[in-house]
Amino acid sequence: MTIKSKIRTVPDYPKKGIMFRDITTLIKDPVGFRLVIDNLTQRYIDEKYDFNVIVGIESRGFIIGGALSYTLGKGFVPIRKKGKLPAEVVSQEYQLEYGTDKIEIHKDAIKKGDRVLLIDDLLATGGTALASAALIEKLGGTVVEMAFIVDLPDVGGKKKLKEKGYKVYALTEFEGD
Repeated sequence: MTIKSKIRTVPDYPKKGIMFRDITTLIKDPVGFRLVIDNLTQRYIDEKYDFNVIVGIESRGFIIGGALSYTLGKGFVPIRKKGKLPAEVVSQEYQLEYGTDKIEIHKDAIKKGDRVLLIDDLLATGGTALASAALIEKLGGTVVEMAFIVDLPDVGGKKKLKEKGYKVYALTEFEGD
């Protein structure tokens, strides 16, 4: 069994022509979920990555990031959609296909000098990841690496993130299909 084989493809969602990669089928499978967390744990247990906190992007980044925080003994910080966090926040607007959206992080969640592993389920355009990195950096943190379960290389997010100087890792990719 591979991680990729457990990811469901939903054609024409959220609109015609899109092949949506649904990780819910992967994480509901106990072996599939364990493969994801074990693979990421093995990569990041290596001290060369030298980070002290994991930041997960709403909402699937919470699932992966929370489990990984446990296995690695690191703290976890959520990045949420606008209006979901109760204390003082820092916000970042980012582009969507049609319009803009905003994400937020608690102002005291990242300290100056914190080294961050940023986690999400899927990398497409890179817009949310770039906005999340901007939030982390506004608070004085440094993004050590961005990790995803799935990369969609044809959409161009990985290239965009690398051009901005970020290290990017994905467990699997769906190219051209």
